[in-house]
Amino acid sequence: MHTWASVDVPLVPGEGPPLRLYDTSTGRIRPTAPGREALMYVCGITPYDATHLGHAATYLAFDLVNRVWRDLGHEVHYVQNVTDIDDPLLERAARDQDDWVVLGMRETALFREDMEALRVLPPRHYIGAVEAMGEISELVGKLLASGAAYRVDDPQFPDVYFDAAVTGRFGYESNYDEETMLRFSAERGGDPDRPGKRSPLDPLLWRMARDGEPHWESDLGPGRPGWHVECTAIALNRLGPQIDLNGGGSDLIFPHHECGAAHAEAFTGVHPFARHYTHTGMIGLDGEKMSKSRGNLVFVSKLRSQGVDPNAIRAALLAGHYRTDRAWTGALLEEADARLARWREAVALPAAPPADDLVTALRTHLADDLDTPRALAAVDAWAAAALERRGTDGDATALARDAIDALLGIRL
Repeated sequence: MHTWASVDVPLVPGEGPPLRLYDTSTGRIRPTAPGREALMYVCGITPYDATHLGHAATYLAFDLVNRVWRDLGHEVHYVQNVTDIDDPLLERAARDQDDWVVLGMRETALFREDMEALRVLPPRHYIGAVEAMGEISELVGKLLASGAAYRVDDPQFPDVYFDAAVTGRFGYESNYDEETMLRFSAERGGDPDRPGKRSPLDPLLWRMARDGEPHWESDLGPGRPGWHVECTAIALNRLGPQIDLNGGGSDLIFPHHECGAAHAEAFTGVHPFARHYTHTGMIGLDGEKMSKSRGNLVFVSKLRSQGVDPNAIRAALLAGHYRTDRAWTGALLEEADARLARWREAVALPAAPPADDLVTALRTHLADDLDTPRALAAVDAWAAAALERRGTDGDATALARDAIDALLGIRL
């Protein structure tokens, strides 16, 4: 599956402090410490509609991680999947009397267009579950052979499940109690009440073929994969047994990231699978979480079709901290438009106050758990000074423009 077009990232002189990020598994803001190559896996969309502002906020947050690491001199190896076969996609296709393959391809194409418009740096590998089917089924087979997985005793549908107890650490990533895990499992695609499972929390690895459902041939028998093992196989085969960051929205903490990490650790014996598990907050509308089930989504493509500047969408979402649940409003977009107008007026001046302190502030605030509100405020202060004093430094505007582009991804 091809990814979207990249954008040029200006080189900014100097270097900032190491990036510190909140890690869900430890509950602390800790330094990231990648080697020359920084390894990042961010879970992608299930393409039955795309891209709402909750998606956009998540991918913008990890785009900032990508940009900060690059600014520090790391080569970023970024991988993202597409869950182009799963129950929600099949259900939407059936509801709309659409072909599930066509629906997935259409919405994935729209997602790529939105990411490109928002100037999100593309992953090196952008992999659909369907194209990775062979490697997913191979991993499931190896987990089954090792005793980390088992088949339920069901003559008709002997589905394969992962034994969540096998690593002895299940629950370390989310730190949820069993009651919470059971609730989220039931709400987020799990089947805790399936008869024959060793534990209600054991996640599905391979679903044997049912009548009327798409399936793939494999040594496991005809079927299709569970959700979590898809990401595990794609990540392990491109990034290796341990990565620097596993990211996504906070609704992926459990069961998706908990189970994906357990699959990887059971297979490789390496703990933890990710040195950082980092999650973004939810975007709300009218006091409720923005979600497909509530039908209250605001789509990036719709805003773009209305002539909204994607840079303004980006600035509006970066006005709140990435880990904070926050609301989307029309006023937020108006404020972002006004902010960009001031910034653009400032960088269009023939001269301005020196921008070295601005570059330092941007790097410092972003290194502090992606503190975008303070980073944007630093640009506001520089722009206000430029517009008020009409400074004498002819190189300052170019430096400010390049730093805002390179670190915040906003093109002026």
